[in-house]
Amino acid sequence: MIHCFEFSRWLVVIAILASSSFIGLKAQAQERPNFVVIFTDDQGYGDLGSYGSPDIRTPNIDDIAAEGMTFTSFYAAVFCGPSRAALMTASYPPRNALDFNHFPNAKTGINSGEVTIAEMLKEQGYATIHLGKWHLGDVAEFMPLEHGFDEYFGIPYSNDMWRFHDAITRTENSDPRLIAAIERANYTGSPDIGHPFDESLGKNDLPLYHNSEIIEYNPDQTLLTKRYTEHALDFIEKNKDGPFFLYLAHAMPHMPIFASEKFKGKSIRGLYGDTIEEIDWGVGEIIAKLKELGIDDNTVVVFTSDNGPWLQYGIDAGSAGPLRDGKATVYEGGIRVPGIVRWPGKIPAGARSSEIVSNMDLMPTFAHLAGADLPSDRVLDGRNIWDLLSGKTMKGPHNEFYYYGGNPAENEANLMAVRQGRWKLHFKKENRRAVMPLKGVELYDLHRDVSEKYNRSEDHPDVVARLEQLAKEFNASLIENIRPLGRVAQN
Repeated sequence: MIHCFEFSRWLVVIAILASSSFIGLKAQAQERPNFVVIFTDDQGYGDLGSYGSPDIRTPNIDDIAAEGMTFTSFYAAVFCGPSRAALMTASYPPRNALDFNHFPNAKTGINSGEVTIAEMLKEQGYATIHLGKWHLGDVAEFMPLEHGFDEYFGIPYSNDMWRFHDAITRTENSDPRLIAAIERANYTGSPDIGHPFDESLGKNDLPLYHNSEIIEYNPDQTLLTKRYTEHALDFIEKNKDGPFFLYLAHAMPHMPIFASEKFKGKSIRGLYGDTIEEIDWGVGEIIAKLKELGIDDNTVVVFTSDNGPWLQYGIDAGSAGPLRDGKATVYEGGIRVPGIVRWPGKIPAGARSSEIVSNMDLMPTFAHLAGADLPSDRVLDGRNIWDLLSGKTMKGPHNEFYYYGGNPAENEANLMAVRQGRWKLHFKKENRRAVMPLKGVELYDLHRDVSEKYNRSEDHPDVVARLEQLAKEFNASLIENIRPLGRVAQN
């Protein structure tokens, strides 16, 4: 027979064990960090103070650079959609056939079989939200709620994909922003891309979604940055006990550019500078909210861009700084972007790295930090860079990067350049997306010539041969492992 004293003692022991288990589980949940990814559109390498901008004020973004790690060789893709595909799936865009931009009403998009960073984190109990531009298909089956996000608020494609009569002729006195409408009009009639233009209409028709419903048409774009930021703050407040994944893909500074009255006319860089300075304000608001809620030291914040600046717009475009060219090219200015990662107490403050990294590395790194499993039934190109971020090593997992252009033939991949260490080789192409044909190879030493001015191919034929073989083997392997594009079922 158990005495009352002994029985009471066992009850106390059991209670202590149960309490310890609960505390342990809670601590384990708290150890999994929150993730915030702020993704701008067409922002150049040289558009931040921390990257050398002389005329755009970005104190809040500069602060997260000072408190985290700044990458000087952070890569994306040549333009919007492919870059988002790379971030979401840790794969070079041709690997999942998402290497072109989707237009409104397209009959293709991200395949339901793809595992996105949001799906991976959601399986680990993360609350997930996408704010802003999606650009991986706007048919219901391709939209964010079908690919791991609990909530969506935004325009599903670029803010210039309006309805506009395609008979516009550009003159020297025309608003340069109409170039975008003309370019989009040239695509009218392609069944795979969609029909964004109706010749009988002269007004834009941009849908703003909340989850799966269109809540507005033609939203006031001067308020988009503010509205997205406010929605982000509300999400953080509601999910302060974590863990959460916030993916904020701003519409700005993609053309046409807009800023709210509070910021309009404030930057010496003109309207473009105004848009960047408003984005910087939003970054400051998010950091302040994290600090207010006491979760700043358990939140990884990433700031980056989808591609380089759209230079054709002159003063209304961004700057690639010392880098050559811009968006839609595979010169460094088109595909090398700002990349900043901050996690107080975990990532050394003020660190800088010139190692090759890309937005494809975010998913494997987040998987490591969240205790998630990456899909094992497919090839992923991103790698876990936590040891580099944490300062455990100075060497990253990549020595090569492959530069893919867009719009290839089906089941093909438009490989246009390769980098290995300091050397970068551009391949001969008669038509490199129609804007930059190249009649011979170009070899650059990026350590000494980051602006890609001096072709060294004749001086180093051995390097050319080595990189050509490296690229040939990688591209053949990639083509063998292309995953299917999502397609709307035909009735």
